[in-house]
Amino acid sequence: DRLSINFSTSGGGRLRIGLQDENGADIPGFTLDDCDLQYGDELDRVVSWNGKSDVGNLRGRPVRMVVELKDADLYSFVFMNHRRRDNDID
Repeated sequence: DRLSINFSTSGGGRLRIGLQDENGADIPGFTLDDCDLQYGDELDRVVSWNGKSDVGNLRGRPVRMVVELKDADLYSFVFMNHRRRDNDID
């Protein structure tokens, strides 16, 4: 399972996403500080935290997203089930 975003940043811009539980507490491993910086202009970028993108252990749990934007726009996001195919490239 993955979080995919459609976003755009300026040359010096960036985006980070943190995940929290229903009470607003940071979920370990998915904090803003854990999030790998996202920059560029993409329709379907998979978000990662410390190099890992699997959010499957959060399935069925309510989560809050904390989005930090610096000279950036977030157009859409989707949590999706990603089934690996033989021709997928990491």
